Amino acid sequence: MGKVYLIGAGPGAADLITVRGARLLGQADVVLHDALIEDDMLALAPLAKKIAVGKRCGQRSTAQHFINKQLVDAAREHAVVVRLKGGDPMLFGRADEEMRALEAAGIEYEIVPGITAALAGAATLRRSLTLRGVARSVAFATHSRAPDSDEIRESASADSLVFYMGRDSAPAIAQELIDAGRAGSTPVALVEACSTKRERTLTLTLAELAGGAAQIWLDPTQPSLVMIGTAFAARASQVGNEQGDGAVPEADAPDSAGPTPAGEAGQRAA
Repeated sequence: MGKVYLIGAGPGAADLITVRGARLLGQADVVLHDALIEDDMLALAPLAKKIAVGKRCGQRSTAQHFINKQLVDAAREHAVVVRLKGGDPMLFGRADEEMRALEAAGIEYEIVPGITAALAGAATLRRSLTLRGVARSVAFATHSRAPDSDEIRESASADSLVFYMGRDSAPAIAQELIDAGRAGSTPVALVEACSTKRERTLTLTLAELAGGAAQIWLDPTQPSLVMIGTAFAARASQVGNEQGDGAVPEADAPDSAGPTPAGEAGQRAA
């Protein structure tokens, strides 16, 4: 009986996986990987059999119960089995279902954390998710497909919001947040294909997002983050001393010139 490692691949770039994750990939006999894993990361497991089991929005994907069975079967045949998941396994990764299947089969497993896309997105934008005096709370969320869901309204109180898998529902997310009391002028940053060679960013306001301003720009084949909050536009123009004098950084509100892709003059982020 082998051992299964649920490894977080990180946000995309092969050199953003952890040292432990890369080492275990090099030892793997079998790697069951998400659809969005880059080829150069799979190259870290040169001797392993690679099995794509990922899920892509709007495309055919492997059923979770079948992934669970494949993990169990692989562990019964091989010494080192890796389940390679985008980002961190414990955040929107359905790791709990896989852990329960392994436990039921009596198979040993280990979780290896990874960098979640929200953190890499903040690094790309050079904007902190938290900012003293501006943003003290953060929420990571997905947009529920359930009718009459209160998830968006419940998350609206967080200073910084990051929505995963929010590409198609971005206008609806924005409108629900406005309806819940968030200002239409609230800064928004979209990060697409975070940390990869295909990475792009776009900055706009919540009202512009609600109006569909980003939908033409977004690539339907790429994963994207919707990052919302004053912190994504604010840069500290004054800060307190090391002892903390209570000074509050000034937040520069985004202008009203419309959505701004990275690389254009006057960009608001990135």
